[in-house]
Amino acid sequence: MLSPCRAEATLAVSTENAGAAFHQKLEIWMTEFVFAPQAPVGVPVRGSNASFPVRRVYCVGRNYAAHAREMGSDPDREPPFFFCKPSDAVSYVADGTEGTFPYPPGTGNCHYEVELVVAIGKGGRDISVEQAASHVYGYALGLDMTRRDLQNESKKTGRPWETGKAFDKSAPIGPIVPVSAIGHPEKGEVTLSVNGVEKQRGDLSDLIWSVPEMVSYLSKLFELQPGDLIYSGTPEGVGPVVKGDVMQCHIAGVGDMTVKVV
Repeated sequence: MLSPCRAEATLAVSTENAGAAFHQKLEIWMTEFVFAPQAPVGVPVRGSNASFPVRRVYCVGRNYAAHAREMGSDPDREPPFFFCKPSDAVSYVADGTEGTFPYPPGTGNCHYEVELVVAIGKGGRDISVEQAASHVYGYALGLDMTRRDLQNESKKTGRPWETGKAFDKSAPIGPIVPVSAIGHPEKGEVTLSVNGVEKQRGDLSDLIWSVPEMVSYLSKLFELQPGDLIYSGTPEGVGPVVKGDVMQCHIAGVGDMTVKVV
Protein backbone atom coordinates (compact mmCIF):
# COMPACT_ATOMS: atom_id res chain seq x y z
CA MET A 1 0.00 0.00 0.00
CA LEU A 2 1.27 3.51 -0.85
CA SER A 3 2.12 5.79 2.07
CA PRO A 4 0.29 9.14 2.11
CA CYS A 5 3.48 10.97 1.15
CA ARG A 6 4.17 8.76 -1.84
CA ALA A 7 0.53 8.92 -2.96
CA GLU A 8 0.59 12.72 -2.83
CA ALA A 9 3.86 12.80 -4.72
CA THR A 10 2.42 10.85 -7.64
CA LEU A 11 -0.50 13.27 -7.90
CA ALA A 12 1.48 16.50 -7.52
CA VAL A 13 2.16 16.88 -11.22
CA SER A 14 0.94 19.63 -13.53
CA THR A 15 -1.96 18.84 -15.83
CA GLU A 16 0.20 19.26 -18.92
CA ASN A 17 2.25 16.30 -17.71
CA ALA A 18 -0.81 14.22 -16.81
CA GLY A 19 0.08 11.42 -19.22
CA ALA A 20 3.56 11.02 -17.77
CA ALA A 21 2.11 11.19 -14.26
CA PHE A 22 -0.27 8.33 -15.02
CA HIS A 23 2.52 6.08 -16.22
CA GLN A 24 4.69 7.07 -13.27
CA LYS A 25 1.89 6.29 -10.83
CA LEU A 26 1.20 2.96 -12.54
CA GLU A 27 4.88 2.02 -12.31
CA ILE A 28 4.98 2.89 -8.60
CA TRP A 29 1.85 0.84 -7.94
CA MET A 30 3.36 -2.11 -9.75
CA THR A 31 6.51 -1.99 -7.64
CA GLU A 32 4.37 -2.31 -4.50
CA PHE A 33 3.46 -5.92 -5.41
CA VAL A 34 5.88 -8.83 -5.25
CA PHE A 35 4.52 -9.89 -8.66
CA ALA A 36 2.04 -8.44 -11.13
CA PRO A 37 -1.56 -9.05 -9.99
CA GLN A 38 -3.92 -10.91 -12.29
CA ALA A 39 -6.23 -8.83 -14.43
CA PRO A 40 -9.85 -8.75 -13.20
CA VAL A 41 -12.21 -11.30 -14.71
CA GLY A 42 -14.68 -9.73 -17.11
CA VAL A 43 -17.84 -11.10 -18.74
CA PRO A 44 -18.82 -9.32 -21.97
CA VAL A 45 -22.19 -7.58 -22.10
CA ARG A 46 -24.35 -8.56 -25.05
CA GLY A 47 -24.82 -5.70 -27.50
CA SER A 48 -21.96 -3.68 -26.03
CA ASN A 49 -18.20 -3.38 -26.19
CA ALA A 50 -18.09 -3.26 -22.39
CA SER A 51 -17.48 -6.12 -19.97
CA PHE A 52 -18.91 -6.77 -16.52
CA PRO A 53 -16.04 -6.98 -13.97
CA VAL A 54 -16.57 -9.97 -11.67
CA ARG A 55 -15.94 -9.40 -7.94
CA ARG A 56 -17.52 -12.39 -6.19
CA VAL A 57 -19.52 -15.43 -7.27
CA TYR A 58 -22.32 -16.52 -4.92
CA CYS A 59 -24.41 -19.64 -5.55
CA VAL A 60 -27.81 -20.55 -4.11
CA GLY A 61 -28.24 -24.18 -3.11
CA ARG A 62 -31.33 -26.27 -3.92
CA ASN A 63 -33.59 -23.48 -5.15
CA TYR A 64 -35.91 -25.67 -7.25
CA ALA A 65 -38.22 -28.04 -5.35
CA ALA A 66 -37.73 -31.03 -7.66
CA HIS A 67 -33.95 -30.68 -7.55
CA ALA A 68 -34.06 -30.44 -3.75
CA ARG A 69 -35.95 -33.74 -3.69
CA GLU A 70 -33.48 -35.48 -6.03
CA MET A 71 -30.68 -34.32 -3.70
CA GLY A 72 -32.54 -35.87 -0.75
CA SER A 73 -33.74 -32.61 0.86
CA ASP A 74 -37.06 -31.14 1.92
CA PRO A 75 -38.06 -28.45 -0.63
CA ASP A 76 -40.10 -26.40 1.84
CA ARG A 77 -39.18 -22.73 2.02
CA GLU A 78 -36.49 -22.98 4.64
CA PRO A 79 -34.08 -20.01 4.49
CA PRO A 80 -31.86 -20.18 1.40
CA PHE A 81 -28.22 -21.16 1.81
CA PHE A 82 -25.24 -19.99 -0.21
CA PHE A 83 -21.76 -21.08 -1.18
CA CYS A 84 -19.10 -19.31 -3.22
CA LYS A 85 -16.81 -19.89 -6.16
CA PRO A 86 -13.70 -17.78 -6.81
CA SER A 87 -14.02 -15.16 -9.54
CA ASP A 88 -11.40 -16.93 -11.65
CA ALA A 89 -13.66 -20.01 -11.80
CA VAL A 90 -15.73 -17.98 -14.29
CA SER A 91 -15.16 -19.17 -17.86
CA TYR A 92 -16.77 -17.08 -20.61
CA VAL A 93 -18.49 -18.70 -23.60
CA ALA A 94 -19.36 -16.30 -26.42
CA ASP A 95 -22.65 -16.45 -28.32
CA GLY A 96 -22.52 -18.83 -31.25
CA THR A 97 -19.34 -20.59 -30.14
CA GLU A 98 -18.59 -23.92 -28.52
CA GLY A 99 -16.89 -23.36 -25.20
CA THR A 100 -14.72 -25.94 -23.48
CA PHE A 101 -14.81 -27.31 -19.96
CA PRO A 102 -11.67 -29.16 -18.81
CA TYR A 103 -12.71 -32.30 -16.94
CA PRO A 104 -11.41 -31.62 -13.42
CA PRO A 105 -8.91 -33.81 -11.58
CA GLY A 106 -9.76 -35.72 -8.40
CA THR A 107 -13.24 -36.82 -9.44
CA GLY A 108 -15.01 -39.59 -11.28
CA ASN A 109 -18.46 -37.98 -11.07
CA CYS A 110 -18.58 -34.42 -12.42
CA HIS A 111 -22.12 -33.06 -12.83
CA TYR A 112 -23.75 -30.27 -14.85
CA GLU A 113 -26.20 -27.77 -13.32
CA VAL A 114 -27.73 -25.16 -15.65
CA GLU A 115 -28.69 -21.90 -13.93
CA LEU A 116 -29.88 -18.32 -14.35
CA VAL A 117 -27.10 -15.97 -13.23
CA VAL A 118 -27.91 -12.60 -11.65
CA ALA A 119 -25.40 -9.77 -12.19
CA ILE A 120 -25.39 -7.10 -9.47
CA GLY A 121 -24.87 -3.54 -10.68
CA LYS A 122 -25.53 -1.57 -7.49
CA GLY A 123 -24.32 -2.60 -4.05
CA GLY A 124 -25.93 -2.39 -0.66
CA ARG A 125 -26.73 -3.97 2.70
CA ASP A 126 -30.12 -5.02 4.06
CA ILE A 127 -31.78 -4.50 0.69
CA SER A 128 -35.55 -4.87 0.81
CA VAL A 129 -37.32 -7.32 -1.48
CA GLU A 130 -39.15 -4.37 -3.02
CA GLN A 131 -35.89 -2.58 -3.89
CA ALA A 132 -33.83 -5.65 -4.85
CA ALA A 133 -34.56 -5.54 -8.60
CA SER A 134 -33.06 -2.05 -8.83
CA HIS A 135 -29.70 -3.51 -7.78
CA VAL A 136 -29.60 -5.97 -10.69
CA TYR A 137 -27.63 -4.98 -13.79
CA GLY A 138 -28.53 -7.97 -15.92
CA TYR A 139 -28.80 -11.72 -16.33
CA ALA A 140 -26.84 -14.54 -17.95
CA LEU A 141 -26.96 -18.26 -18.54
CA GLY A 142 -24.45 -20.24 -16.51
CA LEU A 143 -23.30 -23.70 -15.48
CA ASP A 144 -22.45 -24.65 -11.91
CA MET A 145 -20.17 -27.62 -12.62
CA THR A 146 -19.83 -29.87 -9.59
CA ARG A 147 -17.49 -32.65 -8.47
CA ARG A 148 -20.46 -34.52 -6.99
CA ASP A 149 -18.47 -37.27 -5.31
CA LEU A 150 -16.34 -34.71 -3.45
CA GLN A 151 -19.39 -32.63 -2.57
CA ASN A 152 -21.21 -35.70 -1.21
CA GLU A 153 -18.20 -36.62 0.90
CA SER A 154 -18.11 -33.07 2.28
CA LYS A 155 -21.79 -33.33 3.19
CA LYS A 156 -21.22 -36.57 5.08
CA THR A 157 -18.31 -35.18 7.08
CA GLY A 158 -19.77 -31.69 7.61
CA ARG A 159 -16.89 -30.06 5.76
CA PRO A 160 -17.03 -27.06 3.37
CA TRP A 161 -17.94 -27.63 -0.27
CA GLU A 162 -15.01 -25.87 -1.96
CA THR A 163 -13.41 -29.02 -3.38
CA GLY A 164 -16.72 -30.01 -4.93
CA LYS A 165 -17.82 -26.61 -6.17
CA ALA A 166 -15.00 -24.06 -6.36
CA PHE A 167 -12.49 -25.70 -8.69
CA ASP A 168 -10.89 -24.17 -11.80
CA LYS A 169 -13.26 -23.31 -14.68
CA SER A 170 -16.27 -24.55 -12.68
CA ALA A 171 -18.51 -21.61 -13.66
CA PRO A 172 -19.01 -21.39 -17.45
CA ILE A 173 -21.14 -18.37 -18.36
CA GLY A 174 -22.58 -16.71 -21.44
CA PRO A 175 -22.76 -12.96 -22.08
CA ILE A 176 -24.62 -10.78 -19.61
CA VAL A 177 -27.89 -9.37 -20.94
CA PRO A 178 -28.72 -5.97 -19.41
CA VAL A 179 -32.03 -5.38 -17.67
CA SER A 180 -32.55 -2.57 -20.15
CA ALA A 181 -32.77 -5.21 -22.88
CA ILE A 182 -34.81 -8.00 -21.23
CA GLY A 183 -36.28 -6.63 -18.01
CA HIS A 184 -36.45 -9.06 -15.09
CA PRO A 185 -37.36 -12.55 -16.33
CA GLU A 186 -39.76 -14.27 -13.93
CA LYS A 187 -40.76 -17.18 -16.14
CA GLY A 188 -39.30 -19.05 -19.07
CA GLU A 189 -38.02 -22.54 -19.77
CA VAL A 190 -34.62 -23.66 -18.51
CA THR A 191 -33.15 -26.70 -20.28
CA LEU A 192 -29.92 -28.64 -20.65
CA SER A 193 -29.16 -31.44 -23.09
CA VAL A 194 -26.12 -33.69 -23.31
CA ASN A 195 -25.21 -34.89 -26.81
CA GLY A 196 -28.68 -33.87 -28.00
CA VAL A 197 -30.59 -35.72 -25.26
CA GLU A 198 -32.53 -33.50 -22.86
CA LYS A 199 -31.51 -34.00 -19.23
CA GLN A 200 -32.83 -30.95 -17.37
CA ARG A 201 -36.05 -29.00 -17.81
CA GLY A 202 -37.61 -26.43 -15.53
CA ASP A 203 -39.01 -22.92 -15.53
CA LEU A 204 -37.84 -19.74 -13.85
CA SER A 205 -41.27 -19.53 -12.24
CA ASP A 206 -40.37 -22.72 -10.31
CA LEU A 207 -37.69 -20.97 -8.22
CA ILE A 208 -38.39 -21.48 -4.52
CA TRP A 209 -36.77 -18.13 -3.76
CA SER A 210 -37.30 -15.46 -6.42
CA VAL A 211 -34.45 -13.25 -7.59
CA PRO A 212 -35.56 -10.27 -5.44
CA GLU A 213 -35.91 -12.54 -2.41
CA MET A 214 -32.47 -14.12 -2.81
CA VAL A 215 -30.80 -10.73 -3.41
CA SER A 216 -32.49 -9.33 -0.31
CA TYR A 217 -31.59 -12.32 1.86
CA LEU A 218 -27.97 -12.42 0.66
CA SER A 219 -27.56 -8.70 1.36
CA LYS A 220 -28.33 -9.36 5.02
CA LEU A 221 -25.34 -11.71 5.18
CA PHE A 222 -22.87 -9.84 2.97
CA GLU A 223 -22.59 -6.31 1.65
CA LEU A 224 -23.27 -6.75 -2.04
CA GLN A 225 -21.10 -4.83 -4.48
CA PRO A 226 -21.21 -4.07 -8.20
CA GLY A 227 -19.58 -6.99 -9.95
CA ASP A 228 -21.12 -9.73 -7.82
CA LEU A 229 -22.70 -12.69 -9.60
CA ILE A 230 -25.40 -14.91 -8.09
CA TYR A 231 -25.98 -18.37 -9.56
CA SER A 232 -29.64 -18.89 -8.70
CA GLY A 233 -30.04 -22.68 -8.54
CA THR A 234 -30.76 -25.52 -10.97
CA PRO A 235 -33.80 -27.60 -11.97
CA GLU A 236 -33.99 -31.37 -11.50
CA GLY A 237 -32.14 -33.79 -13.77
CA VAL A 238 -28.52 -33.12 -12.81
CA GLY A 239 -26.12 -35.83 -13.86
CA PRO A 240 -22.59 -36.73 -14.91
CA VAL A 241 -20.58 -35.88 -18.01
CA VAL A 242 -17.41 -37.40 -19.42
CA LYS A 243 -14.77 -36.15 -21.82
CA GLY A 244 -16.22 -35.65 -25.29
CA ASP A 245 -19.75 -34.84 -24.10
CA VAL A 246 -21.37 -31.65 -25.41
CA MET A 247 -23.76 -29.72 -23.16
CA GLN A 248 -26.38 -27.49 -24.79
CA CYS A 249 -27.99 -25.00 -22.39
CA HIS A 250 -30.98 -22.70 -22.89
CA ILE A 251 -32.90 -20.15 -20.84
CA ALA A 252 -35.83 -18.50 -22.65
CA GLY A 253 -35.19 -14.82 -23.24
CA VAL A 254 -31.63 -15.01 -21.89
CA GLY A 255 -29.78 -17.14 -24.40
CA ASP A 256 -28.14 -20.39 -25.38
CA MET A 257 -24.73 -21.83 -24.59
CA THR A 258 -22.81 -24.86 -25.84
CA VAL A 259 -19.91 -26.35 -23.87
CA LYS A 260 -17.79 -29.40 -24.70
CA VAL A 261 -16.07 -31.44 -21.99
CA VAL A 262 -12.39 -31.86 -22.84
